[in-house]
Amino acid sequence: MNILDRYHAMEYGPAPEARNEADAWLAARDFSKALFIGGDWKAASGGKTFETSEPSSGKLLAKVSDASAADIDAAVAAATKALPKWSAASGYQRAKVLYAIGRAMQRHQRLFAVLETIDNGKPIRESRDIDVPLAIRHFIHHAGWAQALDRDFPGHKGVGVVGQIIPWNFPLLMLAWKIAPALAAGCTVVLKPAEFTPLTAILFAEICERAGVPKGVVNIVQGGPEAGVAIVNHPGIQKIAFTGSSEVGKIIRKATAGSGKKLSLELGGKSAFIVFEDADLDSAVEGLVDGIWFNQGQVCCAGSRLLVQEGIADALIAKVKTRMSRLRVGSPLDKNTDIGPLVDLTQLDRVKDLVAEGARQGAVCWQPDAALPASGYYHLPTLATGVSPANILAQEEVFGPVLATMTFRNTEEAIELANNTRYGLAASVWSENVNLALHVAPQLKAGVVWVNGTNMFDAACGFGGYRESGFGREGGREGMFEYLTAKLPLGPVIKPATISAKPAEQPDGDTIDRTAKLFIGGKQVRPDGNYSLTIATAKGKLAGEVGLGSRKDIRDAVSAARACKSWPEATAYNRSQVLYYLAENLSGRAGEFAARLIELTGATPKAAREEVDQTIERLFLYAGLADKFEGRVHQPPARAVTLALHEPVGVVGIVAPDSSPLLGLISLIAPALAMGNTVVAVPSERYPLLATDLYQVIEYSDVPAGAINIVTGRTAELAGVLAKHDDVDGLWLFADADTCAKAEADSVGNLKRVWTGNGRSLDWASDEVAGDALLRRAVEVKNVWVPYGD
Repeated sequence: MNILDRYHAMEYGPAPEARNEADAWLAARDFSKALFIGGDWKAASGGKTFETSEPSSGKLLAKVSDASAADIDAAVAAATKALPKWSAASGYQRAKVLYAIGRAMQRHQRLFAVLETIDNGKPIRESRDIDVPLAIRHFIHHAGWAQALDRDFPGHKGVGVVGQIIPWNFPLLMLAWKIAPALAAGCTVVLKPAEFTPLTAILFAEICERAGVPKGVVNIVQGGPEAGVAIVNHPGIQKIAFTGSSEVGKIIRKATAGSGKKLSLELGGKSAFIVFEDADLDSAVEGLVDGIWFNQGQVCCAGSRLLVQEGIADALIAKVKTRMSRLRVGSPLDKNTDIGPLVDLTQLDRVKDLVAEGARQGAVCWQPDAALPASGYYHLPTLATGVSPANILAQEEVFGPVLATMTFRNTEEAIELANNTRYGLAASVWSENVNLALHVAPQLKAGVVWVNGTNMFDAACGFGGYRESGFGREGGREGMFEYLTAKLPLGPVIKPATISAKPAEQPDGDTIDRTAKLFIGGKQVRPDGNYSLTIATAKGKLAGEVGLGSRKDIRDAVSAARACKSWPEATAYNRSQVLYYLAENLSGRAGEFAARLIELTGATPKAAREEVDQTIERLFLYAGLADKFEGRVHQPPARAVTLALHEPVGVVGIVAPDSSPLLGLISLIAPALAMGNTVVAVPSERYPLLATDLYQVIEYSDVPAGAINIVTGRTAELAGVLAKHDDVDGLWLFADADTCAKAEADSVGNLKRVWTGNGRSLDWASDEVAGDALLRRAVEVKNVWVPYGD
């Protein structure tokens, strides 16, 4: 046998990571007192515990205290008590604490890595080289944000007590993503880890003790569903941050509706991994290994859908199979292991069931010829070919080492297939043509896009999804906003609309009857139901009648808004010019609109003219900001730049209040349009003639058909239709409290972004209601990672 033969015959020997320190830590700790509340270790008030086991063997690791609602009450009370002093501390004081946490974690990072692998089952290389260093990076990075808070976020302060619920796939990293920005913002925390993986959170609580975190600032409560429900529903919590499944995310969205709690959701995904024919196939295969078999595929942004161009499909699939056959499945504490066990038997059974169903639906499921360990929850890496777009493996999040493959012919088909999912968390684009990659990336409905790479993360770069992958961002500047609040000046309480049975008096004089229709797709149209709504003047006389919009009219308006491609695709400069022109044309009819305000609202001539002038000024403001509220370029500690692009939310439903009926309506429509959204607006129910008077101004101001659609009618009814409509991407609603709460609850169908006044209007004339505060709500931030160098 020559040297080359010996080289090819070589086999990896075992390379186990020592676990003696982790076992000693486990043996020394009393896990029946594992609740960290107010700086003290406590047993669950009811004495309950739950078991956590080692996925690689099924052996019991510990019996951990199981928090009840009473324990959550105690944790929230501790966080509330600690909040005033912590939020009043200087940024430098908070920064020192965050820095101390990061440094203490560094001193114990090997213990963290081994515990994470023992408890979760992920290979030690991943825990040691990715999870723990990145968790440390988050605390040190956010120490800087704590000290820069007043400079970079003027007028903002921490939201208050935060309830955080994290999953089992990245126990320590998700903890860092949640706690670091919250502490930097001056919030206090009640965090619940997943039942499957409580150990590193307990070790982290010990680190908090050593790092000098004030008592009550960080509270960590182990527990099951009862504890999670208690956190979500607790009236003493001002924000909920959740990472987990889309199904649970929807339950939380519904449970918090009307509560006024701030909410961020980082949910599931079905990410596309797109390989074009000019890609470096060997690099793409290695990226694919990282994209779908990292952490056994138990990753919300896993590249679980391989979309490959037809001309290279056979060659790429052959390379993928060869690489799969060389993946090492085994003990997660072996440094040579590529794929460890799934987290639990229930997860293993679920993955097996989905693979079987995918095969029943026509997929061909291939696995390498490899033996699985005798014990533990292992599943072989699986490649599914012949997958139709409707196959369960192409649509459902498997959360296991299963890759579904489809082919495409051209760029347009690749984008269409990639977006053919209810999720929108991440995507990867592989091409040696950077022009092609950067042409595709903005068209993908995903919050993160990696070019010629995958699973790149950093504390300086935001992460989060579109669609049913949730809303809000974690990391970076946008992640800090999730834990901050800037109180907008409030207007009056909004009362439910009442229908007057008394007919309005006929107006004096001899005038020609004028019919105010709806405005849909650039045309004035009659309402589908052919009903009308009588509008009275301030003196009780008949001012006119408007169309009584219905569900069908909202559907037509949403269809028109969705079909309007020219507005979101227009340059920001072009949108700016149109908004300037709209302001110019409204200015030419300022006297007419002031007279209408006087007639309908009874405002004084001076007040009416001021509202019209402020409306024109507001249009001018957003016209000027249309090409100035831009994204950023981040430079993470890697050979890559991250482009944080501002993209329109999509179709935005807007329900305007009665207060300042012209200024309020335009203050909501203008920022949405400036950022490239299309709008379906429901104007003031009491004063809709101000909106119908705008039709002609819109028609001769070069606004594309469908960019602005206006449906008059009953606020509560039309708001409900917008909330339930799955083609509406965002909803801004200023109505009575019950209508706002119901709309938030009804929005769970597609988890649209909802902003309500919680039963209050705003002071629309104030400067705080203009500018960035509304523009941030009008955009999604997409982070596109672009590597460079050889």
